[in-house]
Amino acid sequence: MGVAKYIKNEKDAIKEVIYQSGIKVKPVYTPKDLEDVGFDYGSDLGDPGEYPFTRNLHPQGYRSRAWTTRQYTGFGTPQETNERFKLMISHGQTGLNVAFDLPTQMGYDSDDPMALGEVGRVGMAINSLHDFEIAFEGIPLDRIGSGLTINAVASIMLAMYQATAEKYGYAKEKISATPQNDILKEMIGRGAWIFPVEQAVRLVGDSIEYSVKELPRCNPVSICGYHIRESGANPAQEIACAFEIAKAYIENVQSRGLAVEDFVGRFSFNLNVFGNLWEQIAKFRAARKLWARMLKEEYGVQEKKKLFLRGLFGGGGSGLTKEQPENNIMRGAFYALGAALSGAQTTALCSFDEAYTIPTPRAALLSLRTLEILMDEVGLRDTVDPLAGSYFIETLTKQMEAKIQDEMKQIQDVGGMVHAVATGFIQRKVAQQAYEYESGIQKGEYIKVGVNKYAEGSEGQTDVDLHEYNEQWVDTQVASLKALRRTRDNRDVQRLLKDLETAARDGKNVMPFLVDCCRAYATVGEMAGVFREVFGEWQEPSIF
Repeated sequence: MGVAKYIKNEKDAIKEVIYQSGIKVKPVYTPKDLEDVGFDYGSDLGDPGEYPFTRNLHPQGYRSRAWTTRQYTGFGTPQETNERFKLMISHGQTGLNVAFDLPTQMGYDSDDPMALGEVGRVGMAINSLHDFEIAFEGIPLDRIGSGLTINAVASIMLAMYQATAEKYGYAKEKISATPQNDILKEMIGRGAWIFPVEQAVRLVGDSIEYSVKELPRCNPVSICGYHIRESGANPAQEIACAFEIAKAYIENVQSRGLAVEDFVGRFSFNLNVFGNLWEQIAKFRAARKLWARMLKEEYGVQEKKKLFLRGLFGGGGSGLTKEQPENNIMRGAFYALGAALSGAQTTALCSFDEAYTIPTPRAALLSLRTLEILMDEVGLRDTVDPLAGSYFIETLTKQMEAKIQDEMKQIQDVGGMVHAVATGFIQRKVAQQAYEYESGIQKGEYIKVGVNKYAEGSEGQTDVDLHEYNEQWVDTQVASLKALRRTRDNRDVQRLLKDLETAARDGKNVMPFLVDCCRAYATVGEMAGVFREVFGEWQEPSIF
C-alpha cells in the first residue's frame, strides 16, 4: 500500500522505516515494547464489544454480521443513476452511496450558466424532488440506507430525501439516510463550499437537531477525515482533524440546549484506507479508542452504543494510478483487507478505473466482488480482531494514539477547528504536506509501483474503458426543469421560499421549511439562492 519511507543500504537491505505519521518502525517487537509504551489490556484493548472498543464495536465482530458494502454510485441523469442503483443492489450491494454532479453540490440548477459542461459529469444531476423521485423509484427505502455524498447543500438533500420517501409511502421514522454534511472538511480539503464558516456550520447543526427530533434512523453528518487525508494530511492528522471537526459540530448543537448524549450517537465518519497497511490498522484501532474516551471523559456520555465510532472505512483514491491501472485492482483488495482487519462497519472501494473516469459497471462490480471474496472466501469473518495481542500492532496503536492527540492539541492551541479553518491554518498545513509528498514521489522517497518503480513506459499501459460524458444529459435535465416550472404551483413555491428566507434570517431551524419547499418542487438552485442571499458566500483566506 506504500506511503512509508524506506531507507536502504547499498545492498537494498532496509535500514529504517518511517511511516507518514512520523512513527519509526523497528525490525522486531517483543513484550518489552508494550511495557515501554505503557500498554494495559483493560484500558488500551479490552474485549471485543467492550469499552474502549479498540478491538471491535461488537462482541462477535463479523461473525454476527458482515460489513455493509456501499459503492459510490451516480452519474448523468436520475434515470441512469436509478438503473445503476438497481444493478448494484441486484449483485449484492447492501447500501447506496450517492454521487452528485458539481452543479448540484454547489447549489446550481442544470440550466444555470455556472453549470455549463458539468451537468451529470461526476455524479447525478438533481434539480428538484422530481429528480429524486426518478432516482429512487423502486428502491426499498425502508430497507436500503443511502449515503448522500454532498455537503454545502446537504440540508436541502436530506429534506428532499424525506419528501421522496413520503411520496413513496415510507414514514420518515422508517428511512435511513446519511448526508455527508461535513462543510469544514470541504473548506480544508475539497473546495465545494458556498456559505461563510459560521453560517455553514449552523446549517450542519440544523440538520443534526432536526434529525434527532424527526428522523430517528438518519445519521445527519458523516465527518470526513477521508478528504483531508486525500488532500495531504497524514493518517494521525486525518483522525485529529475529524475529531476536532466533530467537536465543532457537537458544540454548535449543544449550544441549542440538546444534551450531547441525545445526538452524538448519530454521528458517523468517513475515513480513508490509503497508505501503509499496518499504519492504517493502528489508526482505526486508536481512533475507536480515542473517540469513546473523548465522549465519555469530556462530554459525559455514558450509554455504550453512543460511544461507538461508526462509519465507512474505504475509498483510497490517492492510492490509485493512471499508470498500469490494473494494478489498482490489487491495491483495492489490500485497502479492503486493511479496512476489514481494522473492524470497518461499512466499506466502499474506489474502482480501478477511477483515476480516469466515473466507474464503469464492470469496474464497480469488481470492487464489490473484492469485498465479497474477503467476506466469503478469505476468512475475514472467522474471528474478531485477529491481530490483537501482536507486539507490533499494539505498540503501533499506542504510538498512533499519541500522535493523534498531539495533532488535536495543535488545533486546540490555535483556537479550535472553526477558527483554524476560518484563518486558513489547517489548509496551509495540509497543502504544504501535499507538496512535500508529491516531491517525495518525484524524488523516489516514497515508492509508487508503476510510477517511480517498475514503470513500463507507454508500451506497458492498459487501455481503460472511459465513461464518456454525454451532452444529452444537459438537454434532458434542462427540458425536465422547464416542464417542472410550467406545471408546478409557482405562487406556492414563491410563498414557501419567502418563508425559508425569513427562517434563515431569524435564526430558526431551516429544515422544516426546506421540506415544505421540496414538496412544492422548489429547485435546488432556488433554495440555495435563498441562503446565498441571506448568508453571502465565503471568501477563502490566502494560504500562501
